[in-house]
Amino acid sequence: MKVVTWNINGIRTLKGGIKRALDCLDADIVCVQETKVTRDLLDERTAIVDGYNSYFSYSRGRSGYSGVATYCKDSATPFGAEEGLTGLLTNHEGAVGCYGDLSDFSSEELQLLDNEGRAVVTQHKIMCQDKEQAVTVINVYCPRADPEKPERKRFKLQFYRLLQSRAEALLKDGSHVIILGDVNTSHRPIDHCDPADNEDFAENPGRKWLNAFLHSSKRDEAGPETDSEVTDPVQAGRFIDAFRYFHPTRTSAFTCWSTLTGARQTNYGTRIDYIFADRRLVAEQFAAADIMPEVEGSDHCPVWARLNCPLLPSSRPPPLCTRYLPEFAGKQQKLSRFLVKVEQKPTQLEQKNGLPGSQEEEEKRENLNPTAGGNISSKKRSLTSDSAVPKGKKTKTVNTSSKPQGNLLSFFKPKSTNVNQCEKATTATDQCLVTSTTAFDTEPVLDGSAELCTSSAAVETGKPAKTNNSSPQPAVGQSGVKKGASSGFWKSVLHGPPPPPCCKVHGEPCVLRTVKKEGPNVGKQFFVCGRPQGHASNPEARCNFFTWVDKGK
Repeated sequence: MKVVTWNINGIRTLKGGIKRALDCLDADIVCVQETKVTRDLLDERTAIVDGYNSYFSYSRGRSGYSGVATYCKDSATPFGAEEGLTGLLTNHEGAVGCYGDLSDFSSEELQLLDNEGRAVVTQHKIMCQDKEQAVTVINVYCPRADPEKPERKRFKLQFYRLLQSRAEALLKDGSHVIILGDVNTSHRPIDHCDPADNEDFAENPGRKWLNAFLHSSKRDEAGPETDSEVTDPVQAGRFIDAFRYFHPTRTSAFTCWSTLTGARQTNYGTRIDYIFADRRLVAEQFAAADIMPEVEGSDHCPVWARLNCPLLPSSRPPPLCTRYLPEFAGKQQKLSRFLVKVEQKPTQLEQKNGLPGSQEEEEKRENLNPTAGGNISSKKRSLTSDSAVPKGKKTKTVNTSSKPQGNLLSFFKPKSTNVNQCEKATTATDQCLVTSTTAFDTEPVLDGSAELCTSSAAVETGKPAKTNNSSPQPAVGQSGVKKGASSGFWKSVLHGPPPPPCCKVHGEPCVLRTVKKEGPNVGKQFFVCGRPQGHASNPEARCNFFTWVDKGK
């Protein structure tokens, strides 16, 4: 049995699609976070993957935000699955259950904790020591504590407590538990590229929770635990970090890097993606665990673990499986959903918030046929005009209305005065008009054709034709001169961005940045070294060059 977790930073951005990614990971259970798809944007290619059954959790409040999904091979089909940790989103028979003591949370808090699409729970059966046992896989995307939003810090700690309550309740019920995903906290200094930069590293509330949640012992240096150590009560938690179990002292083992600073090139990151499991399961069944920094496509890398125990698949996926969704189940409802407009009164909350602008525009584009709509409206207008005008003028009216109103060729047609002159010319002149008009239909007016029309008109009036030497410069040339003059004027008035200085250490051009953090310097620009961020001891990393942009220059 092999499990994998990966924060993919958008499931629709995977090169080659989700099928190719799953096959490359070659795992029985693949848990992905930050899918960034909501229920209405889930397409069949993502939801129904050949050889797998999938289970999604979506954000209820924001489009393109959060979201997790668990993909199980058909040989690892779970017996139960549900969305969220509280049970409030579960209304089917395939629920996993065991929610623990939730008395410390209000009903509103529980609803908010599950509304962001941060957890999918699946329950499987495995063979452990010739005995069938249950193992519950909890796929989580824990919140990030935004320093600018104190309420998010409290929300993150609430989510941790809810996760712990659910996991311990499942353990008490007799099931093994595996928790995997993006926890958004680096546990120890060894899991951070530069812990010295954080003065309160050990005092961080998330790290304090991890210290209590995870079991720690002298086994970190001595090797796997014995059975007696597993059964003895300890002050530490009931779960083990699988990676540190097999690699207790490995440094620079990071799973997340900043894309803004190119920190992956210098491996200047953090380890915030984990696979946790209850102590007995790790001691008895875990064979290996590691990270996969060579796998790109996201600002995170996958983490995997392999167990010795085989999985026992269910004969039928639980009701949460995406293949049972109406639009993917092949039912008549799928056809009626797209062809029949259902009138529904939006709730007050929907009327207040509405859909994000980008989502509304996308839905409009998908459900609107501009070509067909334009033909119908044009026919209606033509019929109206036909009935309103006399018979003698009907043809002229129809021809006028049938012309495109914004035809691009109209910008390249000759002036009306020249056309009138050409219409009065002789047969030779008529031939000239045809030639010029043909040129107008295919390309902008050329100097030769314009001169030809002028000369033909001169034959009619008896005036001498002007030659190239005596004729004024064409309008195109005049606009070119004006353009150059105006360009020079604007350059003298508006100063462009200043040339980037070179950093003092590498002598290379710097990059321009803008302060986005709220404060007295928000919006100001500055130059920093253009190399990727890295440790101060790394000569290939960014140096400490910094200078503000002088707006006066």
